[in-house]
This record gives sequence, C-alpha cells and structure tokens, in this order.
Amino acid sequence: MAALPAPTDHAARYLVRAAVLAPSPCNTQPWHFVGGDGEVLLYADPARSLPLADPDGREMVISCGAALFCMRLAVRHLGFQPRVTVFPDPAHPWHLATVRWGPYAPPTADEETMFAAVPRRHTHRGPFRPDPLPDALLDQLRLHACQEGADLYTVSEVETLRQLALLVREAEAVRRGHPASTAELADWTPPYGSDRRDGVPLHAYPRDPDTTAFAGRDYAGHGRVGHPGRGACVTRPTLGQVVLLSTRHDQPTDWLRTGQALQRVLLTAAAHGVTAAFHTQPLELPGPRRQVRRSMVGGGHPQVLLRLGYDHGVPRTPRRPVREVFTQGHRGPWADRPWHGSAEQDSGVGA
Repeated sequence: MAALPAPTDHAARYLVRAAVLAPSPCNTQPWHFVGGDGEVLLYADPARSLPLADPDGREMVISCGAALFCMRLAVRHLGFQPRVTVFPDPAHPWHLATVRWGPYAPPTADEETMFAAVPRRHTHRGPFRPDPLPDALLDQLRLHACQEGADLYTVSEVETLRQLALLVREAEAVRRGHPASTAELADWTPPYGSDRRDGVPLHAYPRDPDTTAFAGRDYAGHGRVGHPGRGACVTRPTLGQVVLLSTRHDQPTDWLRTGQALQRVLLTAAAHGVTAAFHTQPLELPGPRRQVRRSMVGGGHPQVLLRLGYDHGVPRTPRRPVREVFTQGHRGPWADRPWHGSAEQDSGVGA
C-alpha cells in the first residue's frame, strides 16, 4: 500500500509567503525553506549566489536575514512568540536558522504595522522625489536597527556624500569594465517578455543607471563609465537620504543580524511611504569597503549602503512561488556542502 503524502503545513507556508518578499542582490532570492514538526528551517542556496560580486556569501546571508525577519514577523502576526536558533548545526553551515513556535502573545501595534508593509516594500532604482524625510522617522529607523544589533548612520555632510558617490562610481566602473562581472549581472537580467520569477526585469530599473549622484547597477548593459563630473552635484534633493548599516563584528552571524536589521528598517520606512535604493558596490570590494569603515562608520563593519526617499511609483520585482522554495522535511542537495567563506560561525537565539 502506497504511503500517504504528508499533510500540508499551512502555518509553515504562511511564514514562507512572507519571507520570499524580502530583498536580495539582483533579486536572486537565495533561500530555501524546509518545514515539519512545528518548525521552519531556513537555508541559504549557494546555487543562487553571486560568486564575483559576493564571493564570501555576505550579501547572500544578509538577504536570508531579511527573509528571517519576515518569518519572525509572520509568527508575531499570528499571535505567537517566535523561537529562533541561528546557525544551529556547524556541520551544515548553509542551515542559517530554525524558527519554532513559542507561547501565545498578541502582536504589538508596531509589529502589525511592519507586517502590513511586507507586501508594499519594494526596491527603487533611480531618483527620488525632492521631499525630505522627517527627522523623527530617521530617529525611529536608528532605533529599529539598534534593536536588531546593528547601527544605522545617516550621511548628510556634502563632503562625505561626495566621497561615497566617488566610491560607488569607481566600484561600479570596475564591475562594468570586467567582462565576467557584466556576464554575471546579465544572468540575473531577464529579457523583455520573460516569464522568469527572479532577477531584475526591464520594468524595474531606469534606462540610465547614472541618473543620480550614486551610480546604479548597469542592468541594461550600457557600460557608460569614465564621464568626468557626471553626478557631481550630490546635494540635489533627488538623491534622497543616504544611510549606512554597520555591525561591530563581521562574521556570518553579523551578516544574518544585518539582514534582520535591514528588513526591520525597510518595513518601518515602507509603512511611511519611503522606499530604498541599494548601492552596495563599494562594499563588495575590499579596498573601498576599508575606506568606508575607516571614515564613515566609527570603526564598525559597513554592511549595506542605501538611499531612502519617496519614489514616483515603480512596479515590484517578481518572486518565485512558495512551491519552488519550500519543501517538507527535505533539505536541498547542497545543504551538506562546506562553507566557502572563511568566517567563523556561532549560535544564538533571536527574539
């Protein structure tokens, strides 16, 4: 007699539906979820990494951290306390976290506000409207980052903005001038009319990646580099508010912590109609990242560089359906591979 299929874990799928709406570099969506026995396991999927732009997997783990925060928030929305164990098994380093159901506890108004913003949050690529962000909101974003163990720095001084703009442009020029890097980016840029549910489609980025002082990723393959003075006016209001997320240390646990802080900041911003544009290019190269660390984040380790502002309304990037990223009781074939980075792992519990 054939074995009956395992019953669908609707609660686990509910968590995953929220998790897949997290941001990731080039919309790679580098995660996989396993459900069963009252828990959901979060794995990084190295098959969806960016070996050239992200050789240590730092940004991949940050993305998974953002997905983890969405899972925590979904548990809270359902009225329970999440029990989270990070890096629970050193023998399986791609297993980043396990989420279990804790005791009943009604969600707070703040948690419900963030959860309502999960489907509204999206990444912007281009200039913002000139409206400045309220100081009270920036203070709130700093507090939210701190609650996840990260620091949020706002960058407003003109000279510091010029330095950052130059670092972003130089790092982007390196990528555009490297054939393998442009090929890697092209792999995650679906052509017009594609039915892919990952990558950054045509409608999600402006035709010109250099429309702001901070150069954007050249998804369209324009390859425009070396234009003196382009983007020199860093004080124009369309730049938005530049912020940096940093952590005290720089291990995989810190990357996972960064992702949770990032998503908490992004959802709080989205609840106020504010979107984010990512400019992590200089943090993907050792030299520029060291420069940012020395001069802009108080000795911490810079993890994410963002512009925040009010956009003009842009379509969201697609997401893979839950059935492609979720299985019950079965890890992917890559789950036992050794970690390809050199950072240590440890374990701990997140709220």
